Amino acid sequence: MQQFQRLPIMCENRMRFSIRRVWRSSIAAIVFCVSLGTSLGWAADLKDIQARGEIRHLGIRYANFVTGDGDGFDVDLVRGFAHEIGVRYTLVYTDFYTVLRDLLGHDVVNQNGAVTLTGEFPVRGDMIATGFTVLPWRKQVVLYSDPTFPSQVLLVARAASPYAPIKGSSNLTQDIIETKQLIGGHSLLVMERTCLDPANYDLKGKGLDLRSYIRSTNLNEMVPALLNKEAEFTLLDVPDVILDMQKWAGQIKVLGPISPEQVLAAAFPTGSPELRDAFNRYLRRLREEGDYDKLVDKYYTGVRRYFPAFFKVGG
Repeated sequence: MQQFQRLPIMCENRMRFSIRRVWRSSIAAIVFCVSLGTSLGWAADLKDIQARGEIRHLGIRYANFVTGDGDGFDVDLVRGFAHEIGVRYTLVYTDFYTVLRDLLGHDVVNQNGAVTLTGEFPVRGDMIATGFTVLPWRKQVVLYSDPTFPSQVLLVARAASPYAPIKGSSNLTQDIIETKQLIGGHSLLVMERTCLDPANYDLKGKGLDLRSYIRSTNLNEMVPALLNKEAEFTLLDVPDVILDMQKWAGQIKVLGPISPEQVLAAAFPTGSPELRDAFNRYLRRLREEGDYDKLVDKYYTGVRRYFPAFFKVGG
């Protein structure tokens, strides 16, 4: 009889134990899911970053935007933004092939302008600022800030090559057509999945001799490869050309434009609109107070003559 009297007590104790175990498992699962979301695809907005006390800046060593020595146009820009919102600044180095994955937690596949997200990867940064060109397909997966810098893609050759620059005119569209005609059957050095991807400028599927540079993802290596005669021509954007014309003085020449004028901007996950908006407010203040102009002069002396309208408006 005592055994039957003890049975309800034993069952009640076991039930309590089972409930506690389920509760603990549920809490663990919730913690795991939150942790997984943060590491894989959880976009941190302004309040999240301020609560964390740190903003992670995804930067690529490229054309004085990120020098690799702890400074650069975009490094200084984002470091100031970190101070503006009251958090610690951390620079996270990446490359053009993985930068969107590091921001979004997914690989971005672009096929003729149709963009899909694939895979699951750790999120390594909260924003991209690295001379990042605003391109239509990228706008499908990120929020861009207001323009931070102007650019344009140009056709470049060795100075000793027999190809002459186009005469140029007031009609940019015609100048681009004429520049593209120079390529003809000659070889063109390109780097896919970057601002120098030929698909961005209607150069694929045209029967051109396109030679993808694959030894690294460093755009700073394009001119050395050109001088090493790995192709007759290469593509470069204006910020890179400004520096390369100084570094390789007398060894390269610009033949003409491949693209219309472009803009560069910082990029944020689509789930971080408040962070993007805070950056825009910060950028506007820098322009109004003249600190933006100081950054331009520090890293890109002479760029104003290429884009007078941009800097007139911006400054």
